[in-house]
Order: sequence, then C-alpha cells, then structure tokens
Amino acid sequence: MSPENYLHLAALLFTIGACGVLLRRNAIVVFMSIELMLNAANLALVTFSRMHGNLDGQIMAFFVMVVAAAEVVVGLAIIVMVYRSRHSASVDDASLMKL
Repeated sequence: MSPENYLHLAALLFTIGACGVLLRRNAIVVFMSIELMLNAANLALVTFSRMHGNLDGQIMAFFVMVVAAAEVVVGLAIIVMVYRSRHSASVDDASLMKL
C-alpha cells in the first residue's frame, strides 16, 4: 500500500472520531472517539516517519500512546465517579457537578 492510502485512512478515522465527539452525548462514546482521533494521529505520524525514513514520528507516536494510556486511566475514573453520583453517563449531566 502507498503512504497516501494510510493518510486517507488516518483522515477518515480522525473525521469519524471528531463526529463522535461533536454529535454524541454519552461520555463513554465521546471518550472512545477521542481515542480514535489519537490513533488516527498516530497513524499519520508513523506514515510520515516512514515516508521520510527517520524514526522521529514513530517515537512521537509512542509518547502519544503513553499519554493516551494515562488519559484512559484518569478519564475512566472520572466517568465512573460521575456515573455513580448521577446514575447517568451523559455529558450534559457532568456540568451539574460544578461548585
């Protein structure tokens, strides 16, 4: 496959993730959409790294995966706490937790 195909796939995945963030109200779906967008960015980074013949993009993609793993831990903990207190995973209900 050519690098253009990978870039088209990354753009498609990023677009699907952005639509999920903008259109859905469930916190878990929004969270998964953000992860999809991060994976699309990783695919683009690795593709450009491969096109230019260096490892900079792959190293950067590794650090993005580390940050995404930390985001999963913190984000799911927040979602679980909101669900326990409100019995709903809606993004609209999360705004009620302000002081």
